[in-house]
Amino acid sequence: MMLRSRAIAGGSLLLAGAIGLSACTTASLDAGNEAGATAVGQKNTEVSAAPFNAAAAGLLPPGVRARGTLVVGTDPTFAPYEFYASDNKTVVGWDADFAKALGETLGLKIQMVPATFDTILPGVSSHKYDVGISGFNVTAERMKNADFAVYQSSGSGLAVKAGNPRKLSVDPMKLCGMKVGGEKGTTQGIETLPEFSKKCVDAGNQPIDIQLFPSQHEANLALMSGRVDGVLSGTIAMGYSSKLSGGAFELAGGEDYAPTPVGIAMPKGSPLTGAIVAAVRAIVAGESYKQINARYGIPQSVTVSPDAVDASGAR
Repeated sequence: MMLRSRAIAGGSLLLAGAIGLSACTTASLDAGNEAGATAVGQKNTEVSAAPFNAAAAGLLPPGVRARGTLVVGTDPTFAPYEFYASDNKTVVGWDADFAKALGETLGLKIQMVPATFDTILPGVSSHKYDVGISGFNVTAERMKNADFAVYQSSGSGLAVKAGNPRKLSVDPMKLCGMKVGGEKGTTQGIETLPEFSKKCVDAGNQPIDIQLFPSQHEANLALMSGRVDGVLSGTIAMGYSSKLSGGAFELAGGEDYAPTPVGIAMPKGSPLTGAIVAAVRAIVAGESYKQINARYGIPQSVTVSPDAVDASGAR
């Protein structure tokens, strides 16, 4: 999967798209493909098949068990979690590997269905997808309409132009009056940045000029072309993207902002919830979880224990 021999070429693709010299698709913009992974330090780590868990599989709704396939909504513009392989159609990445392990645990095939991020949760609620696996932060607002099985806990980071010429950071007072980008439908775009902007106004400063984009790629390109001063997104993904940018942008210093559980989304009260939670518990307790994290360089600090998996609303 992620092997990486294309970091420089990937950065060139991104820059060309940013200045309008290339009609790149979002697939081609994702430099984090099978070849590109090796160049940013990812490991060609083998991931063992997750063992079948009869107890978890026994909790599956009969219809899903009979169909034999779990339909997964995902936004493949968020490397290293989900992105396109070199064929520009196969979804790969941390979430794709985790989804595969989920299928192995439950005895199901996995169908990864690409979608824009802000349409996935509505698609889960309307049963277009069985689950959403796309780096979803588990928030109180989202839990009103969805159940979650947690597999990580991670915060937000701010990407800035190389050298951080405006001396920005994940501090509301450092962002007042600045143009800050994000992806539509993310907690950074719909919660964090509006909260930061309100703090600016309450302090008598200019509001943040919030610029939201349909995909993470487009937000990153806006930063590279100077249309925004910074981009707020998940720290791990932004750090990974910065390595692929050819030195065009970097993460501003400081710790993760507001680490939050991250997990698989299901319809609220779904008959799938019990099976998914049980399967995720089994995965995070096993070797596959460690191997997937090692493959993509995910730090131990964002991993979770089996006790932290259930975010179905029971607590």
